[in-house]
This record gives sequence, structure tokens and C-alpha cells, in this order.
Amino acid sequence: MGTMKLIGVGADGQASLPDLYKRWIIESELLVGGERQLAMFPEYKGETIVIRRGLAELVERLRHETRNTVVLASGDPLFYGIGSYLAGKLPIEVYPAVSSVQWAFAKMGESWQDAAFISVHGRPLTGLAQRIDGRRKVAILTDETNSPAAIARYLLEYGMTEYEAFVGEELGGPNERCRFFKLEEMAEAEFLPLNIVILRQTAPGPVWPLGIDDDEFFQRKPDKGLITKKEIRVLSVSALRLRPDSVVWDIGTCTGSVAIEAAKIARDGAVFAIEKNEYDLEICRQNLRKFRVDITLVHGRAPDRLDEFADPDAIFIGGTSGAMAPLLDVCCRRLKRNGRIVINAATIETLSEAGRELGERGFHVDITLAQVSRSKPILDLTRFEALNPVYIIAAKREGDE
Repeated sequence: MGTMKLIGVGADGQASLPDLYKRWIIESELLVGGERQLAMFPEYKGETIVIRRGLAELVERLRHETRNTVVLASGDPLFYGIGSYLAGKLPIEVYPAVSSVQWAFAKMGESWQDAAFISVHGRPLTGLAQRIDGRRKVAILTDETNSPAAIARYLLEYGMTEYEAFVGEELGGPNERCRFFKLEEMAEAEFLPLNIVILRQTAPGPVWPLGIDDDEFFQRKPDKGLITKKEIRVLSVSALRLRPDSVVWDIGTCTGSVAIEAAKIARDGAVFAIEKNEYDLEICRQNLRKFRVDITLVHGRAPDRLDEFADPDAIFIGGTSGAMAPLLDVCCRRLKRNGRIVINAATIETLSEAGRELGERGFHVDITLAQVSRSKPILDLTRFEALNPVYIIAAKREGDE
């Protein structure tokens, strides 16, 4: 049985490789890698395999390989590389090089154990705003579509000007270039295809802990009030039992208040929201930009368009538009195991219908009647003014933990 090694190579190719690694590569019988990595070893005499798409096929081929094999990867293969996929499926030894992230922080003269790491390589930018917001340092792995300029334009859309950016291009290679930018400058600049972006806070950004005040949200004028009030919102979001990676649906999002609070908790997950009123949809977009939350927002009347959403861990229903049964059919079918459905009801008829329909679909229901009053000054005294009572209906499937 031959050996199988996964060796990381820097942008300078053989120059910084230890002699031992070079010997393993030259003496191997099969060399696997991307075109760029294989071109770094023109003197190689054995058989080569170019990695294109389809890592599953490569794994099947290597699983039965008896020759001494080396797989080449860039930088540290276990940092957003092919290493974690291959190492999970093959008996392969991993030998990392310095990663592009290490190079970038070294060029900045900046520590990196306290940084957040995000890859938008081959992925959409959706959800990036809440993943970045509030973090002091963020390293972003880019691609040609999600270039430093595209990332800068995206962050400016959310007003995140407290960040400066460092861009390292072809780090460790002959064309290496390192520059600092304000976001406005980065949005207009051009870059070599291989690059990494480091964001660094130069001033504190705004902070919105759970329970954002109602008056902070843009709301419909003149009839303010079509918002899930702060106290009800906090109880409802708590009942959703969100994790950092939860997928959340907000049905009848209106101003977006619940979606925004949910996205700040589930910052590594995703939030999908639907609203039937086009005017409210525009108000919601304004709030998303203000509170630095990027979600998938669609115009429609649920259950229409819910097939465009990923399967949820949690569903919040702020309004059913009279279509409770067909809506719950879709929600209950799509909800993942151990998921939660939370419904806010202002009337006893909606409460009764929701309880019955959820029960018929095998859900256990807990109901909280929230009756909240807020203090108001009256001369130099204090009185209390009641908010409308709201039933918070929290449901989980019978048999789920």
C-alpha cells in the first residue's frame, strides 16, 4: 500500500517548500493538483491528475490507489481548502504551508487569533452584513465575482464605514501587492484575481442589543403601530429557540423587526421573509440597511413563494391573511426536526384556529398571553399605558426533543 500526502504550496511554488516536502513530491508516483500547482513542478516525471470540479470522483479514484501519491493544494489545505474534504474520506497525511491569511496579517503587522474568518469564494454575499457587523477584525476570502471592490460596495450599502480594508494580492508571489483602503476607495479600485481582504474597525460601530426600541425602526406613516412591539418581539424571538446557524422564516414581516432581531442571533444561518404589502416592503428594506441585516426578502402572500426558501429551523408568523390552514400545511411539512413555529395572534378567533390546526398536525402548543403596559409621564407623576394584548403561540412537533 502506497502513502498518500496532502502538501500545501505557497504562491512562490518550490522556493519556500522544505527540502523534505520537495523530495516527497519528486519521488511520488502520482501527483494530483490544480493546474497552477502542477505547473510549479515542470520537472515531475510521474503521472499527474489535474483537479477540476468533482472531488467525489477524485476521492473514488484515490481510494483504490496503491502508488505513493501526493496531492498539492494552496497554502493551508485545511483552511477553506480541499483538505478537510479529502482528510475526512481518505487516509491522507496533511502538511500545510503558510496560508494567505497568515501572510496578510503578517504584512499588516497585526495579530490574527482574535479575527473572524469568512469565505465568499464561490458563495453569494447574502447574509454577510450581519456576520461582519460589530467584529473588530474580519478576514474575507474572495473570488473574481466577490472581489474587494464588490465587497466594498456591499458594505457601503449598509453604512459600515467604520471599517478600513487591507488587500493583499498574490501574497508570497512575484507580483505581490499590499494596500490599505477606505471602503469608498476600494469600491473603485482594481485587483489581481488572487487576493484576500482584511477589514479592521477604526471606530466603534452602532450597537443594537436584543429588544430594539420601536421608535428606532422606520414605520408606516401616519398609522404607526404595524410593528411587533419590543416586549412581544423579545418573547416571540425567545420562543423561536434560535441558534447561531438557524434558518428562519418570517411570514408577514412588515417593518422587518422580528427578522432583524432573528438575523442578529442567527448570524451564521439565514433569514427568509415575505410581505404582501409593497409599501411595507420598502420600509422593511430601509430597516434592513439601517440595522445591517441582509436577508432574502420577497413580495407575496404566503404560502405562495415559500418554495423559494430553504427548509427552516424556526418559523415566525406575524399574520396569516386568513389562510391559516394552507399556510400551516406548508410550514409543518417543511419545518426541520426539533424546529419551532411561533404565531402572534391578536384575536381569540386566530388563537383558537391556530391551536386547533397545529394540534391536528401533531404539534404540541404552548400559549402565553402577553399583557404589557409602559410608563408614561403625567405632569410630575407616572401612569401606565397598556399595549394591545397578544397571544404568543409556540409550537413544536410531538416527539421532538
